[in-house]
Amino acid sequence: MSAFSNSIILEEWNGSSSSKLSKTFTIHASSSSLSFQRSGARFTHVWRRLLQALVPEGFPSSVTADYVPFQIWDTLQGLSTYTRTMLSTQALLSAIGVGEKSATVIGATFQWFLRDLTGMLGGILFTFYQGSNLDSNAKMWRLVADLMNDLGMLMDLISPLFPSAFVIIVCLGSISRSFTGVASGATRAALTQHFALQDNAADISAKEGSQETMATMIGMALGMLVARITIGHPLAIWICFLSLTFFHMYANYRAVRCLALTSLNPERTSILLQHFMETGQVLSPEQVSAKEHILPLKLTVWSSKKADSLYTQVRLGTRVSSLDKMEIKEHLLSTASHYAKAKYLLVERIGTVNVVVHKDSNAADILKSFLHALILAINVSKSKSLHSDSQMWMDKHYDEFIQKLKSLGWKTERLLSPIIWRANWIFEASDKKAD
Repeated sequence: MSAFSNSIILEEWNGSSSSKLSKTFTIHASSSSLSFQRSGARFTHVWRRLLQALVPEGFPSSVTADYVPFQIWDTLQGLSTYTRTMLSTQALLSAIGVGEKSATVIGATFQWFLRDLTGMLGGILFTFYQGSNLDSNAKMWRLVADLMNDLGMLMDLISPLFPSAFVIIVCLGSISRSFTGVASGATRAALTQHFALQDNAADISAKEGSQETMATMIGMALGMLVARITIGHPLAIWICFLSLTFFHMYANYRAVRCLALTSLNPERTSILLQHFMETGQVLSPEQVSAKEHILPLKLTVWSSKKADSLYTQVRLGTRVSSLDKMEIKEHLLSTASHYAKAKYLLVERIGTVNVVVHKDSNAADILKSFLHALILAINVSKSKSLHSDSQMWMDKHYDEFIQKLKSLGWKTERLLSPIIWRANWIFEASDKKAD
């Protein structure tokens, strides 16, 4: 607002961020006149309104740098999914008997009921077995979820080819898609928290819903067009379906590869620690993202770029009852003196480091215990005094390592790894010292 002796100029500005404002309207008022002036084209105003419905407030400064590339590839894979859904649903309805005089309503209803029921049970079982791991491996499960969705759609498409096994095939497809629903929803929540730079996770989630709705409408329109063109031509249907599936897999791979998560999970921590021990420097989230694997480790052994598997040599949260009597006597008692002041115990056996976590340990203690276990695993074949040498490294370099992680934006508050089993112990020092 600018004021003079007998006049005033009042300006209207629009924008969700102070650095992204644009003038839209101006009022010139004086004692003798009043005029209005609209700034900018109407198309620009409409486009700005559309963006406000699709992108978070304060964009792009309110989200991380990997938000835009991820959303682009995620939208493209969504378009492919909804287009293929029309083809698979068409095949499924045909197999149920829609349009045939011999089909009964109760039969079709029962088959659909079995399909939904098995999907619900599959979702519950998947949550029971893997629910606690989804947060720590969000990238991997995000990709696996979409691959399972592809498998479910494939089941629906082939179901008409095997009438005698129709119910079994569609139930397997429903179970596959139920894994997708659980994993996709859980990992989306983790990714939303990652994107939010201004505590705007709810806004990002809402705008992501708008983007998905738009992709759904466009995908359904394309799907109806493709279904209309290919109807009665099985070969054309399969060519379209498989082509879109391969594109869907590629788009998902690119989307996940765009992500540079700043949270610490076992694999990222392992990569960071090994690089720090070799160079004294810490990798950035983008550098670690290029090194970590995005498929289950068993599926990456064939790749020329082998995944770092050091973290697989550490068992975090080991059950005390899983150690036999000899192990307790030979390992646990002989090494306990090294962890008298720690909230964890490390027991090395057959190349695997077991971490027994104290019941009173906090998030920082768990991260420290995992890093200590990684040091122990690295020194298994290099040192005869494993526990002494690893403790010496922790005393000398641990604080420095954590500070360098923080300086590059890593979240060191906790390690994303579920801890189910804990223990309690009372250490009584003896005159005999063991290494």
